[in-house]
Amino acid sequence: MKFKILFLMIKEVSGDILLSKAQVIAHGIAPHDHFESGLALSLRQDYPSMVKDFRHWCHQVNPKPGHAWIWSGAEGKRIVNLLTQEPPVGHGHGGHAGHATLQYVGHALKELKKLIQEEGLQSVALPRVATGVGGLKWDDVKPLIYSNLEDVNAHIYVYATYVKGQAAEE
Repeated sequence: MKFKILFLMIKEVSGDILLSKAQVIAHGIAPHDHFESGLALSLRQDYPSMVKDFRHWCHQVNPKPGHAWIWSGAEGKRIVNLLTQEPPVGHGHGGHAGHATLQYVGHALKELKKLIQEEGLQSVALPRVATGVGGLKWDDVKPLIYSNLEDVNAHIYVYATYVKGQAAEE
C-alpha cells in the first residue's frame, strides 16, 4: 500500500507580494472589479492584459462572489482572482466594489484549493485576503485560510505584513 506524504506548509511572511517567487499570486476582488486600489491596482499596473481578460470573462460568465478565476500571462506569471466581495453597483466607471463576507472568502478559498489540485500548483502567495477594501478583520479571515488550505500539497505563503520593495523569505 502506498501513502502520499503531504508536505504542507502555510507560512506567514513579511514583504512585498509582487516580489514573490511563488507560481501564483492570489488576491481578493469583486466580480466586475475595476482594480482601483490596493494590490488589485498594483496588479492592474503590472499586468494590464490580466485585467482586460478578467473583464471579458466577467461579461461572458457574470460570476458571483465566492468563485475564483486563474489567469496565465505570456511571461509565465499566474494570478488567481478570488471573488470575495460584492460586485460594484452598476458596471460603469466609478462603481466601488462592495464589502467582502466570510462566506464569500470561504467559498473562494475552496475554489483556490481546487485550482491548486487541478493545476498541480506547488506554491501560492496570498495577501490578507478581504481585509483591506473588503473590510473584514484578519482575525476572522486567517482561520479560513488555514482550514481551507491546510491539507493541500503546496506551499502557501501568506503575506501577513506588507513591506514595500522587500522580498519575503518564502
